[in-house]
Amino acid sequence: MSNQDLSIAAKLINGGVAGLVGVTCVFPIDLAKTRLQNQQGKDVYKGMVDCLMKTARAEGFLGMYRGAAVNLTLVTPEKAIKLAANDFFRQLLMEDGKQRNLKMEMLAGCGAGMCQVVVTCPMEMLKIQLQDAGRLATHPQGSSAAPSSSRSYTTGSASTHRRPSATLIALELLRTRGLAGLYTGLGATLLRDIPFSIIYFPLFANLNNLGYSELTGKASFAHSFASGCVAGSLAAVMVTPLDVLKTRIQTLKKGLGEDSYSGITDCARKVWTQEGPSAFLKGAGCRALVIAPLFGIAQGVYFIGIGERILKLFE
Repeated sequence: MSNQDLSIAAKLINGGVAGLVGVTCVFPIDLAKTRLQNQQGKDVYKGMVDCLMKTARAEGFLGMYRGAAVNLTLVTPEKAIKLAANDFFRQLLMEDGKQRNLKMEMLAGCGAGMCQVVVTCPMEMLKIQLQDAGRLATHPQGSSAAPSSSRSYTTGSASTHRRPSATLIALELLRTRGLAGLYTGLGATLLRDIPFSIIYFPLFANLNNLGYSELTGKASFAHSFASGCVAGSLAAVMVTPLDVLKTRIQTLKKGLGEDSYSGITDCARKVWTQEGPSAFLKGAGCRALVIAPLFGIAQGVYFIGIGERILKLFE
């Protein structure tokens, strides 16, 4: 195996391990974010803590991990693509990524954001349906809340209504809408992930560079972790309005009296006129609390070089 092949394989392993560890740690907060962002009218949950407490009481501890299986399955390729693509574009645009060039760093981040949506969009499409199921159990559905094709995966027994599965949802979307069904909200996902990556990767690179050690040739784990947390939380808060739009558009089932949306512009207009500008920041705190450790862990694992160590065992 060549050094280049080893490097690519190591990056993919690092991204996958980081994603698995990160998602396991922060998934309940991500569930709270989705439910808070989807609330319209009378709030079922007053905040993140209230949401988690009510979820634990009503659905048990495992209820806070609804949709985690989808994330754990797909987060490995998603994070691997995101981190490896950013490195690839940095090396392509910046002479192996060694010199500082903000414009090129932002362009590399843009490329990474565009690449990852191939996995991110269907992953979050399925995850959101599962995460929001518990909220809808206490927020009755109206018969005209959503098109029949978007509700078809919930037909059947009461237990099916309460506990839809990712496989059932995916198969029903493929049957009724084709592959495009799994990519509902692709435009909104791109609109969120590209600005996030443009902000996050250059900010992280510059923060992490402050801890560069000539002795080891890289930053320490603690510095990489802190840099990932700071850059991730700032980028997450800045794109929260776009994340709200994406979550609303990708949520197929709607509660009684809740709006459906025909696209990004329609969603933004309805949220602004009916709920006010503050609605665009719903779940901002949760999102920061999710992204900060998620990317802190990701960058920490990435810079420790777990992938390189694993591959050396097979040399």
